Amino acid sequence: MKRLSLVLTALLAIAFLLSLLAGRVWLSPGDILSGHDRLAALIVNDVRLPRSVLALLVGGALGLSGAVLQGLTRNPLAEPGLLGVSTGAALGAILAIYFGVTAIFGVAGPVMGLAGALVACALTFGLGQGGGTITLVLAGAAVSSLTAAGIALALNFAPNPYAAYEIMNWLLGSLADKSWAQVWLILPFILVGAAALATTGRALDALSLGEAQATSLGVDLTRLRIAAIAGTALAVGAATSVTGAIGFIGLVAPHLARPFVGHQPSRILLPATLGGALLLLIADIAARLIHVGPELKLGVFTSLVGTPFFFWLVIRLKRISP
Repeated sequence: MKRLSLVLTALLAIAFLLSLLAGRVWLSPGDILSGHDRLAALIVNDVRLPRSVLALLVGGALGLSGAVLQGLTRNPLAEPGLLGVSTGAALGAILAIYFGVTAIFGVAGPVMGLAGALVACALTFGLGQGGGTITLVLAGAAVSSLTAAGIALALNFAPNPYAAYEIMNWLLGSLADKSWAQVWLILPFILVGAAALATTGRALDALSLGEAQATSLGVDLTRLRIAAIAGTALAVGAATSVTGAIGFIGLVAPHLARPFVGHQPSRILLPATLGGALLLLIADIAARLIHVGPELKLGVFTSLVGTPFFFWLVIRLKRISP
């Protein structure tokens, strides 16, 4: 695991540097290091650096939460949207756009998106509490359906074409046009959420033996679910509230790590975090470099790339299942 983490960290550093250089206006390392080119400094400090940092935070949060949820539910197809976090955050941010609050208060979208994620997770946990993992998953599916209906309703009754455009643009997911204000806004929530998720490793190892065995080993399943759900709500909710809907990172990152570290849940957490950050950073660079008129939205790109992986995973599970 240490060797894989070192390799991923090195690749992450290379991708981060490339992210500062790549775009419609390419920069050289000399442009950044010299400090004499004011335009290059402006592009890096105000545009590409916050965008790259945001990619690291969001990708890491998605990868870590995906690994924890797959261990919690013992379902290899689980990902952060399973508990209604993503759609809850989306609904909160969209309501801010719908009622015009974002025009008055610039960070209203992320704030209301985070609130929506927390409410959705609280509702999921309230419905699924005491019924086991399957009940929790069903509760998450119900909450996801409810919040998705709310999103569709807001889009259907958008007060003007501009609001409808803003909602659709946000739903596609993107790291473009993000500032340091949004990075600093979500950073504490992602860090606290990631810390809560990181504490679940040993309990997830015990849970992989079964709920009865985990309980006999002293694992408090209720506490484990609270840590997993609250951590996901804080980390992924904060990320989604700023970037919009970005799929498949939380699903793909843990699966890419497993062949190298095995199936022990605690060993997957750090590689999945680094892998998620690396995947999202590479996807963002690719989305910038594909010139198709308007910039290709990051959520669209991750869906196009991630869907074939999802199909392959389903086929593979069918082959190995008894």
